[in-house]
Amino acid sequence: MRDRRNAATLRDAAPGPRTAGAELRREARNTFWMECYQVVVRVGWIFKTETIIMPAVLDAVVDSGLLRGLLPVLNRGGQSLPPLFFAGRLARRPRKQWSLVRTSMAMAACFALLALAWPPLAAARPDLLAVLFLVLYACFSAANGLNQLTLASLQGKLISAGHRGRAMVVSVTVGSVLAIAAAVLFLGPWLNRGDFPSIFAATAAFFALAGLAPLMLDEPDENVATPASGGRDVAGILPRVAQGVAAWQQTLRGDRALVRLCAVAACFSAVLMLFPHYQAFARDRLGSGAASLLTWVVVQNAATGLVSIVAGPLSDRRGTRIVLVWLVALSSLTPLVVTLLSLLPHATAVEWFWIVYAPLGLNPITLKIFTNYALELAPALSEHPRYVSIVGAALALPFVVSPLVGAAVDWLGFRQVFVAGAAVIAAGAVCAAGLPEPRHR
Repeated sequence: MRDRRNAATLRDAAPGPRTAGAELRREARNTFWMECYQVVVRVGWIFKTETIIMPAVLDAVVDSGLLRGLLPVLNRGGQSLPPLFFAGRLARRPRKQWSLVRTSMAMAACFALLALAWPPLAAARPDLLAVLFLVLYACFSAANGLNQLTLASLQGKLISAGHRGRAMVVSVTVGSVLAIAAAVLFLGPWLNRGDFPSIFAATAAFFALAGLAPLMLDEPDENVATPASGGRDVAGILPRVAQGVAAWQQTLRGDRALVRLCAVAACFSAVLMLFPHYQAFARDRLGSGAASLLTWVVVQNAATGLVSIVAGPLSDRRGTRIVLVWLVALSSLTPLVVTLLSLLPHATAVEWFWIVYAPLGLNPITLKIFTNYALELAPALSEHPRYVSIVGAALALPFVVSPLVGAAVDWLGFRQVFVAGAAVIAAGAVCAAGLPEPRHR
């Protein structure tokens, strides 16, 4: 029923009568260009892999578990809080493709600035470089959060629910193959030389290139309501924030499934809080070198591509709920694998440490499934940005304790923190088992 309402909304939004064949051609065109966009972004993303490259960059400047623990806070906080306040404005825009262009260019600008600032500051002022890196990382995370919200809203608008899994398979598998090739050809040599400016410049170039793809979308205008008052003046900010908070509360009170989904997302966030510490554990306890980073990046991206081949078609045929349950459950294996490896002799553990990054390949797919589930759960097309932003906020909320997790790693050791994290993630899988399948509601 919900998909029929969304389809009717799209038909009403179209600028004139269209045949069913024309609508299918429009969806095919939009799906192709959205897949192209995500493929190019994925190639750029491998140069800044959150689980490996970003923690290694910070450790190259200052090796601190507390500062490393800030990375997930900045990451999820930036990706989740700005979208909460931007969701209403995005929903009122008749076309959203220009927002995708602007946020893509903002993401590119952050890494371009970092590439320019790194050479003069790396040797002379590493303390200032660490601060600049964290500031630009926070700005990038905010731009990425708005980008992901816009991308999800466009996906909900332009691609029907039964085709989103297939689109994910194409974008992730093709993107993973190209990203791995780029990593082998360029990332590996740059890591061996410690050439971080080249890594940042490549990231910026691919994000900027991806920002051209939304220009090719055939996006119909939406019939959206224009707010009667509020304006852009400072005096109107607080009323708009209050209205937004009231709308979020009303949405949560009216949809118990959304509340449960937020609980699952909060538990899953333990995966994201722990990943910066894996490479630090391998370096500090096992003695792994920079050459291992490339292997881990390749393994993680290959795993992501393989998982998408199964998760995408399964979500199209069986629904997103069953896929979400299994992905969250399997994600709890990562910290347990690290703990088991810590019990082996160091020479053996470092040789097999690449296994850790196979289950970490589930993370990007799981986050996409969270988004797809939220899109299907939303009762109308206009509610897509709000539902996606609320789930994003649930992912971010536990990150207030991420610096404490980093401090706990320094004080208590890796094993205790990893086992506790696995228990929290497993609790999320149990909670996810009680979710309804949106297509059957």
